[in-house]
Amino acid sequence: MKSNSVFIIAEIGVNHNGCLETAKKLIDAAIESGADAVKFQSFITEEELVKSTPKADYQKKTTNAEESQFDMVKKLELNKDQHVELFQYCATRNIEFISSPFDLPSIQLLNDLGVQRIKIPSGEITNIPYLHAVAKLNKPVILSTGMSTMDEVEFALKQLESAGLSQSYISILHCTSEYPAPMTSINLNSMVALKDTFGLVVGYSDHSVGSEVAVASVALGGKIIEKHITLDKSMAGPDHSASSEPHEFLFMVEQIRNIEIALGSSEKKPTTQELKTKDVVRKKIVAKQRILKGEQLSEKNLTTKRSLSGLGAEHWFEVLGVSAVQAYDIDDPIEL
Repeated sequence: MKSNSVFIIAEIGVNHNGCLETAKKLIDAAIESGADAVKFQSFITEEELVKSTPKADYQKKTTNAEESQFDMVKKLELNKDQHVELFQYCATRNIEFISSPFDLPSIQLLNDLGVQRIKIPSGEITNIPYLHAVAKLNKPVILSTGMSTMDEVEFALKQLESAGLSQSYISILHCTSEYPAPMTSINLNSMVALKDTFGLVVGYSDHSVGSEVAVASVALGGKIIEKHITLDKSMAGPDHSASSEPHEFLFMVEQIRNIEIALGSSEKKPTTQELKTKDVVRKKIVAKQRILKGEQLSEKNLTTKRSLSGLGAEHWFEVLGVSAVQAYDIDDPIEL
């Protein structure tokens, strides 16, 4: 990841609908939208689920409810050759290829491809053999935490560490596994709690509509943002309706980059322009009425006004009771 810069992942997931050309168009759209990486989902359907596994509720709403989850997922599967082609395409386009493996063979496939990091999807957070297989790759890991408790996050971290992965290689994404996720379910403060509890780099995997939650997560200290991207929300498939179209993704990226700039540093100091403005708007101590030389300066004959010269108003108590070193007309700046 770029140091001191939010790492933005365009989650293509299965929005390619099993089509290699659509996948490449999504990669191109992610690049044009300013993403740092694209992320796919890698799975062998027979290794991922049994045929009787029902669809999730959101999948029933966005796809044919009569179709089994197995049949739906099988149509979205990318084979080894397609993985190789997409990985190489990303290399030529200078964008990082990431994928979430959903089974042990897919973990090995991604390792053989030479991916830089592994994204652990939320559903695998308690899967001990899976977590150990990922850890043994000794690659940076992004752990998504949808549907989980803090204890389950700790469990996953301990499993990864016990299998040999240094926690310095791990970052954590807060996530709400609803598609789309309503504002009432996001609980963004959980991301802050994850950072405070584990002391790791944190971020947000965003399934909400719009970009404000992603932007807010950056303001709260998130260093990784992941959001689904689609060519068209009306396309057939389980995740399109909860995804951002390219122009929406670009808008989010622009907002995040602006927030990064606006966050600045923790040092509180005036800007160069503020220093110029400060001379004009900060109040100075001036004569409220005519003051004779030797006359005692007091609240009766002094006031504060904007002026280009004179003692600043912060010297008020230092001036009171002092004898005037010269005569002053009304609005003359006071000097000691």
